[in-house]
Amino acid sequence: MVMGATAEEPPPDIEAASAMADLSYAATAPALAEAIADADALFAWRSVRELLPEVWPKAAHLRWIQSASDGVDWLLFPELIESDVVVTNARGIFDQAIAEYVVGLMLAFAKGLLGVIEGQRHREWRHRPTELLSGKRLLVAGVGPIGRAIGRAGRDLRMEVRGVGRRARSGDGIFESIAGTDGLAGAAAWADYVVDALPATPATRHLFDASVFGSMRPSARFINVGRGATVDEESLIEALRERRIGGAALDVFEREPLPSDSTFWELPNTIVSPHVSGDFEGWLEAVVRLFVDNLRRFVAGQPLVNVVDKREGYVVEPSP
Repeated sequence: MVMGATAEEPPPDIEAASAMADLSYAATAPALAEAIADADALFAWRSVRELLPEVWPKAAHLRWIQSASDGVDWLLFPELIESDVVVTNARGIFDQAIAEYVVGLMLAFAKGLLGVIEGQRHREWRHRPTELLSGKRLLVAGVGPIGRAIGRAGRDLRMEVRGVGRRARSGDGIFESIAGTDGLAGAAAWADYVVDALPATPATRHLFDASVFGSMRPSARFINVGRGATVDEESLIEALRERRIGGAALDVFEREPLPSDSTFWELPNTIVSPHVSGDFEGWLEAVVRLFVDNLRRFVAGQPLVNVVDKREGYVVEPSP
């Protein structure tokens, strides 16, 4: 069996896979075309985004692709979706890190830390009361593992927590209730903090549009740790520029890296971060451990974990 791993250099601790597979590495189209010709499996890092469609006709033996990220929108393309190749993702690796990042962003808003830092820069001593997160209303769009970790963190802070999923259903131990995506605008009107933890799929594209931002409270804050494609960015820019919502913290964008001339850099009460919410120290090693575990299953002919529904674009839970 031959396995190809697309990376600028070998991922950390990947040696554990060498006892089960012949490893090759590729970070250019020619190198990947050569490696994938005999590969049964592919460990795909971000560098494969533009390369895989180009070399796909040579992937005659490929049966499995492991994504190094939770979201796989960057990886899927029509020929792969239509093929029999199984795709698995890094579901479960980034949940806690992203939840903690969201808490940090909510605290930054509630405690006025942007103003505190600005005042320090100008040597200004400005006393003012801050908000409590306790008792505030948190809406999480996307109720998979990442969304549930965010909701759990909100409940730990004694916030009221609701969710938005593919379909409306009763609540559970984390979410008081779960609205369907067709009820997103109404659900957003309830919240003090609206967190986007949605994957990028055809069904979620620009789901956060003018109607959703128009429904939000003027004091409400919007946080996106899902995918940039889920947001109509022009509508968000307009809502922020006209101060129709209280602020936004954005870790993901439709175009990344965010161009230096993007309006987002200078919008009022807006935090911009470079897609780092899940990147905790040790995440590379954690993803490799997941891959090695799946590789053992693959070699033994056992079911893989985190199998993605390629048409839906994420791991689909069985209906209760």
